Amino acid sequence: MFKGFSLAHLSAGFVAVLVGYTSSAAIIFQAAHTVGATEAQIASWMWALGIGMAFSSISLSLYYRLPLLTAWSTPGAALLVTSLAGVSLPEATAAFIFCGILITIIGYAGWFERFMHLIPLPLASAMLAGVLLKFGLDAFVSLQHEPVLVGVMFATFLLMKRLLPRYAIPLTLLVGMALAWFTGMMDLSKLSLQWAEPVFVMPEMGLQALLGVGLPLFIVTMASQNIPGVAVLKAHGYEAPLSKTIGLTGLTTIVLAPFGGYAYNLAAITAAICMGEEVDKDKAKRYLASFSAGAFYLVAGLFGASITSLFLSFPPTLILAIAGFALIGTIANSLSAAIADSSEREAALIVFLVTASGISLLGLGSAFWGLVFGLIARFWLVQKRAA
Repeated sequence: MFKGFSLAHLSAGFVAVLVGYTSSAAIIFQAAHTVGATEAQIASWMWALGIGMAFSSISLSLYYRLPLLTAWSTPGAALLVTSLAGVSLPEATAAFIFCGILITIIGYAGWFERFMHLIPLPLASAMLAGVLLKFGLDAFVSLQHEPVLVGVMFATFLLMKRLLPRYAIPLTLLVGMALAWFTGMMDLSKLSLQWAEPVFVMPEMGLQALLGVGLPLFIVTMASQNIPGVAVLKAHGYEAPLSKTIGLTGLTTIVLAPFGGYAYNLAAITAAICMGEEVDKDKAKRYLASFSAGAFYLVAGLFGASITSLFLSFPPTLILAIAGFALIGTIANSLSAAIADSSEREAALIVFLVTASGISLLGLGSAFWGLVFGLIARFWLVQKRAA
């Protein structure tokens, strides 16, 4: 099972977790504060989220031998910041469980899988490219803020892509961390490691919280997280058992919601980091990267907020640079697949442009609307050609 495990798998997993935590952990802290969670309860949220992502990522990756990486719902956390005002923590907990029940039903019933089979590969690839474009751009935008750090990292990346392509990302990350340490950009003075303790919250049913928090959380998680997550898998040529995968994330939410695990879903951006050719030329072995990410999730969960503070001590420019460099190959392959078929090219371009625009309508993100507009355009253009 672990034959061929390498530093590239380990590094991809670490970078995926690093990007995930640093990009949205602060939003989760804010959401927990909004609902009046204590410091111990916030640490429990981080414990539950880490443990849940570790369990689902490790079990799915090893059982199916696919790079199936899960994540917390980042758009869901942003939604909670605004929707939890005036809601008690027990009521919020019941809403989280309600969300998990809905995800479990739509997963194991097979409805989500049937819908995703209607999405052509060019459109899925275009959506992925649109989602990841910002990360690629941010890597070079960060040059103007930290030209030395990012410039050295980029030079290392190019050099290693020529000499040791499989280890380009881990070596670039190590160089960046070393440079950030020696130049004083990493402040670890307030860091102290301590075990996180789960805090159980008894759910309290409230119709307003179920409909005002649980239902929107379900919709946002499915539309803005799971759909792009499946698009990532399709764009890399993986056929995953979607019903069982989505269903497991729902069950995980139900079990860990009383401890702060508000919603789990398929990862998209961080999963793409584990699926590129740089991770392993053999796509059948890339599941070892998502397994590694699951192991890092486990450590992050056990140490709760302490590990989060460690990740947050990394310079933002370092995170932007390493994420962008790690995704260059995936962005290139996605764009290539999106425009390869001339009959699908215009619809795919619409998906890419709408997704990359970052628009948000009716509380749903650009990835969802890019897919909607692209499917409409594809249907109309195909019908026109047929006529």
